[in-house]
Amino acid sequence: MTVYGYARVSTEGQSLTAQVNELKAAGAQRIYQEKVSGARSDRRQLARLLAELDDGDTVLVTRLDRLARSTRDLLNTLAAVGAANATFRSLHDAWADTTTPHGRLILTVLGGLAEFERHLIAARTGEGRKRAKANGVLFGRPRKLTPHQAREALKRVNAGEPLREIALSYAVDHSTISRLKARHGAEM
Repeated sequence: MTVYGYARVSTEGQSLTAQVNELKAAGAQRIYQEKVSGARSDRRQLARLLAELDDGDTVLVTRLDRLARSTRDLLNTLAAVGAANATFRSLHDAWADTTTPHGRLILTVLGGLAEFERHLIAARTGEGRKRAKANGVLFGRPRKLTPHQAREALKRVNAGEPLREIALSYAVDHSTISRLKARHGAEM
């Protein structure tokens, strides 16, 4: 049962010393440190720490914002800790302590609220898309060619003109004409 510390600052100019000292004083045996924004998902040291966790280990941070910048990021990280049968504790956020039944309860409630909010967002987004489609809004990338240009290009394809020449005349890549040909079977 190892106690792992995780210390992070956002920029190279900041110091990790205070966090490292606090983590050592709280019993951290191994401390992973990095100088990277918490908003980045590719935090190598955090990934290494999570990969090393085993049954009964504990992850220790000085404050929650050192571990995660959003509720979703926090819950995903805590899920990874839980999946390893490890626990989590924040020194300055007493409620964020999965080593106690109360801390597990609070984090479970927060996880439920986050999941509920994700479902609400998905529902609102779906409704908004339906309303937009009903009002004639088109989704996706705009077409490179107007309907008139597409008809002309297909006629030229059927006449045997090389795809690259047709594409050059419309200032598009030849793959645009090739996809157009495939989509319409070059029949007009």
